[in-house]
Amino acid sequence: MARRAPVLAFLVAAVLAAACRPGEAAPAATPYRAASPAASPAGSPAPKPRAEHPTPETTGVPPGTRLTRLEPNYEGIYRVDKPGTVLDGVHIPTDLLIVADDVVIQNSRIDGGVLGYYSGRAYRFTIRDSIVGPEDGCLTAPGIGSARYTAERVHVRGHGDGFNASGDDIVIRDSYVLLCSNPGDHSDGIQTYKTGKGLIFDHNTVDQRFAKDITAPIFITDEQAEDVIVSRNLVMGGTYSIQVRNVKGTAIVRDNALVDKSWVYGPVDSDCDTVVWEGNTLVTIDDAYRITSTVGPLECEG
Repeated sequence: MARRAPVLAFLVAAVLAAACRPGEAAPAATPYRAASPAASPAGSPAPKPRAEHPTPETTGVPPGTRLTRLEPNYEGIYRVDKPGTVLDGVHIPTDLLIVADDVVIQNSRIDGGVLGYYSGRAYRFTIRDSIVGPEDGCLTAPGIGSARYTAERVHVRGHGDGFNASGDDIVIRDSYVLLCSNPGDHSDGIQTYKTGKGLIFDHNTVDQRFAKDITAPIFITDEQAEDVIVSRNLVMGGTYSIQVRNVKGTAIVRDNALVDKSWVYGPVDSDCDTVVWEGNTLVTIDDAYRITSTVGPLECEG
């Protein structure tokens, strides 16, 4: 398995291990592949199919972007320590460690993980239109963490956890996560641990069908979490696919779509008495993540 990141793996994976439940084998599924366009009448151009939710084609590095390789500059990883640094169009072949505020990563590829936390402090950063994770292999550590960050149109691959939420002010939108696992992992699409106030997880796709050692695509159960919004996501896989518990303040789970029968034990394990639960549905999808039917409403259970 890929374990190129001793620094980040030590900082992140060790503290997350206690927060997850033991994993279970996930049901088999068909690997993602782009679907062919439907036939069009003679003489008219074939329309390009487009999913309602993020896919590999709508996230990550924009096509045609030229990337400049940045070699490791700190103990085998790449470290950014200047506030306001902008990394645009770069390829970092290892992990990225951020130890300065207001860093921006865009149109870039990071083959390891992205962590904005060091020596007890979280650093503010934004990542957009980028790929995070190795093309092959599986890293146990999260793809992106841990607090005071915004992620938009990010493609996370080759990680046991997609996003780590361990602090205040986290916004994750329009992103795609394809999860994997190593033996002994507790894979999650998003996992909270010592979370703070203000977590938004909106309009993302989380595919956990191919990971075997799993917890949930959405695993927000930390007692320190406050004011959480989980909305408009497409998720699949997990033991119980949507787990939202113990949130202080407001907890909203709204307009999410869960792929029917993709879970091991059940679709939901959440605090139904305190969570605002609205408009969530069970669906079927095709190989390109397009919703093909609505099975029915997804009720809260817990």
